[in-house]
Amino acid sequence: MIDYEKLLNFPIPEVRQRVTPRDAVFYALSIGLGQDPMDKRQLDYVDAHRALRVMPSMAVVIAHPGFWLANPETGVDAVKVVHGEQRITLHCPLPVDGEVIGRTRVTGIVDKGEGKGALLYSEKEITDAATGALLAVTGSTTFLRGDGGFGGPAGPVQPVHPVPETAPDITLDLATRPEQALYYRLNGDDNPLHADPDIAARAGFPRPILHGLCTLGVVTHALVRELGNYDAAAMKGLALRFSSPVYPGETIRTEIWKSGAFRARVVERDVVVVNNGKADFA
Repeated sequence: MIDYEKLLNFPIPEVRQRVTPRDAVFYALSIGLGQDPMDKRQLDYVDAHRALRVMPSMAVVIAHPGFWLANPETGVDAVKVVHGEQRITLHCPLPVDGEVIGRTRVTGIVDKGEGKGALLYSEKEITDAATGALLAVTGSTTFLRGDGGFGGPAGPVQPVHPVPETAPDITLDLATRPEQALYYRLNGDDNPLHADPDIAARAGFPRPILHGLCTLGVVTHALVRELGNYDAAAMKGLALRFSSPVYPGETIRTEIWKSGAFRARVVERDVVVVNNGKADFA
């Protein structure tokens, strides 16, 4: 059972990380860049012999505190945790080489009621360890499916961006690989839901699912390609809602409006997996 005050003030460990070109390349490969050997623009993210660029969505894994909700002290049923929403604000391009500090805290908890779960809002600030400069802020909404009815507040619930009723201006299909979740876990997101078939079954899934943040990475790739011409520095932020899981090996179709609105669906099942998206480009 969740103790509201204890979880709201839970001491999430500060993380210091030395980001290296190898980290940047591995992250880009783990979200699917490099699959087209003839697209030279992608090489700026995966070829360490070039002047590397960092995909903006790497902010979600840099100085990541790990699956801290699995700590029994949180009172959370960790098997039933699902990533609900993600937000990223970029203050400057992420470093290819340098030490960063990640400070994560819980910013709110919403009790949806007995049998209806709860929402946990958290925020991570990423700063340059040498200068103290703020690099990026990431915000997450985590759906605690097994933890409603603990007597916490019923709001406020953060609003989401509406999806236009018109047809998208751009669509792009990007394939995921059957083993992609196993690679992506090495970024530090080691929830066994994405690797162990037995854990996936206990959570109600027929097989391990792709990390929501890996799906976010695939969608970010589509956005940087179509709205930024592979210039990562042009992206200033994004927000989205995860609406259904992706299974490794499926194809993600990102539907984009020139306003920066977007959503994504799995082609094979025609299921919307990302909704209410909004990207900001300079």
